[in-house]
Amino acid sequence: MLLAVFLALPALAQEESLLIQALSKVIPDVSLGGMEYDPKTDTTRWTNGVYVKSGGTVLTADSCSADTHTYEVVADGHVRIEQGDQIWTGEHVRYNYKTHQMQTGEFRTGKSPVFAAGRDLSGNTSNKTYTARHDFVTSDDVSNPDVIIRSSRILIVPGKYVEMWNAVLYVDGVPTFYFPYYRRNLGKHANNFNFLPGYRSEYGPFLMTTYTWYLDDKADGKFHLDYRERRGPGVGPDLNLHLGQWGDLGLKYYYTHDQDPARSTNGLPELGPLSKNRQRLYLQYQATPATNLYVKALVNYQSDPFLLHDFFQGDYTENPQPNTFTEVNRVWSNWSLDAETQPRINDFFDQVERLPDVQLTGYRQQVFGTPVYYESQSSAGYYRQAFASTNAVMPLGPTLDYSAGRVDTYHQFLLPWQFFDWLNVTPRAGGRFTYYTTESGPGGTNSATDREVFNTGVETSFKASRLWTGATNSLLQIDGLRHIFVPSVNYTFVPNPSTPAAQLPQFDTELPSLLLLPTEFPEYNDIDSIDSENVIRFGLRNTLQTKRDGQIENLVDWNLMLDWRLKPNSITNAFNLGAPAPQQTFDDLYSDLSFRPRTWLTLQSQVRYSINEGLLNVAFHEVTITPSDRWSWGIGHWYLRSGVLGSASAGDNYITSTVFYRLNDNWGLRATHNFNAQKGVLQDQFYSIYRDFRSWTGALTFRVSNNTVGPEDFSVGFSFSLKASPSMHVGDDALSPYHLLGE
Repeated sequence: MLLAVFLALPALAQEESLLIQALSKVIPDVSLGGMEYDPKTDTTRWTNGVYVKSGGTVLTADSCSADTHTYEVVADGHVRIEQGDQIWTGEHVRYNYKTHQMQTGEFRTGKSPVFAAGRDLSGNTSNKTYTARHDFVTSDDVSNPDVIIRSSRILIVPGKYVEMWNAVLYVDGVPTFYFPYYRRNLGKHANNFNFLPGYRSEYGPFLMTTYTWYLDDKADGKFHLDYRERRGPGVGPDLNLHLGQWGDLGLKYYYTHDQDPARSTNGLPELGPLSKNRQRLYLQYQATPATNLYVKALVNYQSDPFLLHDFFQGDYTENPQPNTFTEVNRVWSNWSLDAETQPRINDFFDQVERLPDVQLTGYRQQVFGTPVYYESQSSAGYYRQAFASTNAVMPLGPTLDYSAGRVDTYHQFLLPWQFFDWLNVTPRAGGRFTYYTTESGPGGTNSATDREVFNTGVETSFKASRLWTGATNSLLQIDGLRHIFVPSVNYTFVPNPSTPAAQLPQFDTELPSLLLLPTEFPEYNDIDSIDSENVIRFGLRNTLQTKRDGQIENLVDWNLMLDWRLKPNSITNAFNLGAPAPQQTFDDLYSDLSFRPRTWLTLQSQVRYSINEGLLNVAFHEVTITPSDRWSWGIGHWYLRSGVLGSASAGDNYITSTVFYRLNDNWGLRATHNFNAQKGVLQDQFYSIYRDFRSWTGALTFRVSNNTVGPEDFSVGFSFSLKASPSMHVGDDALSPYHLLGE
């Protein structure tokens, strides 16, 4: 007879929520277990597989006995204890659920990436401190590790550190080094070196060296020492401080004495000469010193505009023109106050400086219990449009910077209604007042002025759904279907502002966007570009859901949008940055589709189609195939029609592909290609070969880059690091392949 709950330990059950049952209740394939009770010793014994769970600790064994007087459990045969992501295995374990003391014979334990084994383990599961004798530790994740450290005594604090006495390092069974005392931090907190040798046509032979260090939980960092044969040495520290309530501070500095900086400009004299002393400084701070009070700061300084491109290609592809700012935000239930300062510290980039910009936001909130709702957004600041200083030596002539102060306040009232218990109708009306001081600077032409804007509109929508519980399809993994249908119509009317945008300084101005810009306030936040509007936005969202593995999952999610301008006006369209062009009656039809026919197959599509011209303006399609952890393939197509993002734009037409294949437990391959179909050039090629060397991993990477300007750039690099302290985490190489080459 089996017991699902161990009722014989009532006092203990109050301390620990204890569940003891036959293992066959958890794993149906195992043989049926049994229970025996000995009234003389007041001991209960389970045989043929037992499962014990208390809190977050799970124990399984071939047999188990429990003493109701001492609260002691003795497990034998294939004993396995799981505590979070820490696993203990052995043949004999004695555990007291009252004192939390544990003792074992021979044992093995592991929490990736460090594993240990030995005998005579004893410890306390409350303070999670264990001691053992005649043991070893290793980072090899195999049953017979090649590299181990043996000791006569060990202290283990899971997830934090191990201490060993009389420790000897063995490599392939051969003793190579003796440590009277050895301590090692576990997980990522282990000091280590990483080396990345290679060759690049821009650098010649190179060696990137990184030393990573940790100081408890308060500080950690890295020190970089690099050498590029054609460009020279590079050096710099990284520092991370963890200040508790006062946040986290990150600092990175890098300096290189570049022997050939002219390679960066491709011989274009108008860009000016670059100094051989090239450097960057990155400072990041983030904190929550009080509830709902957030502080952020970011400093990005670099000595010239090509530094990231030349030496930090990965960072360059993510953001070629990084900003500098500080921001303090305070949030209440209905309000938010935000103060931001954004100076320019790299004068070779265009930037709008905010010195400072303070904004008070009123979230949508009910007005005194009435059906009326209110929202607002008000800001005040001093702004400067600073153009790149490189324009001073280009045909455009000297930079025409300008600056002005601005005070802006916007308020809107809404009246949401629901008719027939399904139709949502929300009329709205709002007003904006903006004051500008006289523009200063060589580019300033406007005197002090103000502007008033009125807006109104109404949004309608409803949601309908239907359920087909019996719908099934094995090919598409369909187990029941639910269709959700959400159409919407949003009308916006804005009469001509009191002052045209052409007579105002442009700080927050409308820029080209691949997505449809909002039509209503305050979502439309290009304050200085506001013009008249008389437009209806139609929206339609279709979602098909099914159940897979007991979870609801979207099979299809398709969102469509189209703007119908009832009265187009003659302004510069966001997609035509040249001479002013009148708006078309219909804006582009926008489609965003996600289709997941199988759990391992995803298709995504984003399209902008010009109804007026019958042309495809923007298209992005991607297919991701991940049938198993053995291989995966992602292929995508990116298209941008010539002239869409400006009259001089040549457009884009790219095909991208990334394939990964794991040959076995030790070898893997990855290939990435970016083909520029617009120019018929294979622009980027990445090939990586991965090798698992038990204690450490290595990746040999080849890259060929042809950006059609200057010669082809060829690189090869070999990165390797200890498994216990990897230089890159899983998936990082796919998102940032340049880091495999130290860029």
